[in-house]
Amino acid sequence: MIIDTHAHLNFNAYKNDWDEVIKRCFKNNISIINVGSQYDTSKRAVEIAEKYEKDVYAAIGLHPIHLSSGIFKEKIDKEEIEFKTREEEFDKEKYLLLIRSKKVKAIGEIGLDYYYKPKTKIRINEFKERQRNALLKQIDFAQELDLPIIFHCRMAYNDLLDILKKKNNIKGVIHCFTGNKDELKKVLNMGFYIGFNGIIFKLNLDDIIKETPLERILVETDCPYLIPPMINVSRNEPVFIKYILEKITKIKNISFEKLAEITTENAKKLFKI
Repeated sequence: MIIDTHAHLNFNAYKNDWDEVIKRCFKNNISIINVGSQYDTSKRAVEIAEKYEKDVYAAIGLHPIHLSSGIFKEKIDKEEIEFKTREEEFDKEKYLLLIRSKKVKAIGEIGLDYYYKPKTKIRINEFKERQRNALLKQIDFAQELDLPIIFHCRMAYNDLLDILKKKNNIKGVIHCFTGNKDELKKVLNMGFYIGFNGIIFKLNLDDIIKETPLERILVETDCPYLIPPMINVSRNEPVFIKYILEKITKIKNISFEKLAEITTENAKKLFKI
């Protein structure tokens, strides 16, 4: 068994064939956690998970790029579901309705993203403050429900670390980790897991992988994004998780089977699967 701990089969890229993709996962002994990015994709993740007795799960949350701000022009990937609106505020009551499903295993993906930002200092500060406030609300939400958190962080590690060190008993994973060794050490000391995906083919993260204990590694595809470069396809899928594992096995000098076993146990422990 391999668990893809961060997939987006609830996105527009799979609107016509998500069931076929999941069947391919089952044939390859792969389980999936579909991760929400706002209410609609979170709801879709739950609906998909509910169609299967096991091995398909959901995470729900509001990604920072979907915050309603009016401050900057958002760049939204075409692969996400086509909504009437792509902006929202975190509405706890709406998300509580989704928690009724036992298939919800985490809050996420939530966090900070400073990649696309306004041009003026005043607007940048407002933009960052809005993200931080939404993140804090969702951290509290996760703690109330005793659920782990899937954190998204891009160009914002200092602010994320500042928030995390002020909170107690947070459990979760730093998805698609791209921080430096010092940032890695800090999040490991806080007890977090580290998610590795196809970004390890784009950035040189070999030393980061070496420094991450096996018992803290989770593997993910972030599909439909981050396609491993050795395959010629138009979108990523959970079945391509094997390429992530293969690269990590070479860096950690461990067998594929052993790494698959360890990362699966890590995922089961964190997400209570």
